[in-house]
Parts: sequence; structure tokens; C-alpha cells
Amino acid sequence: MPAWATPAEHLPERAALPTGPAPGHHRDLRVLRRAYRRQRRVATFTVLLYFTLFLILSARSPAFMTRPVTGGLSTGMLLGLAQLPVTWLAILLFEYTASRFVDPLARRMRQRTALLAEREPGL
Repeated sequence: MPAWATPAEHLPERAALPTGPAPGHHRDLRVLRRAYRRQRRVATFTVLLYFTLFLILSARSPAFMTRPVTGGLSTGMLLGLAQLPVTWLAILLFEYTASRFVDPLARRMRQRTALLAEREPGL
């Protein structure tokens, strides 16, 4: 055995290491990217769908948009004012999906990488 080699009794137990592919393996990153992509799409499409609906109604149905709802507010004005709460809803949805789906995946991947780096320095 070369002088620079570590004796076998000082090596970490192979069974103690996580099984499966190395951290950062394509599957791990693919799952994390897919969850993050889904998160972005859900929040973005929520706002875009509402805004597009507002624009279509404004262009195609001016009689509906100018109809008074209450106390001088028209339907169009009310729907326009509702864009702010819809945007807040999209932000809340983004935060919810992050804490529920994306963050646990990233945390698990980070812990697995730290464990392997601790057990096998130099990888």
C-alpha cells in the first residue's frame, strides 16, 4: 500500500453512506427542477389567466364592463381593482408550493450532499 493511502480501518463504512446515485445526479436535479418549474408555472398562469380574462372582457364585452355594480363602481373597475388581490393570491400560492414541494426536495438534496461530503472528503 502506498504511503499516501489511508489504511482500511480509517475509511468510513460503505453501508453508512446513502445508497443510490451521487448527490447532484441527474435524477435528483431533474426532480428539483421539475418541482420548481411547476411552482413558477402555477403562480404565473394564475395571474396571466386573470389578466387575460380581464382584457378579453374589456375588448369583447364593453356593455358588461361598464355596467354599474354598486355606488358608481362599474364591473370593469371592480375587476381591475381585483387584480391586486389576485396577484397576492399568486404570491401566496407560490410560497405555499415552495414550502410544500420545492424546499423539502432542496433540503433533502443539501443534507444528502453534506452527509456524503462529511463521510468522503475529496469527492
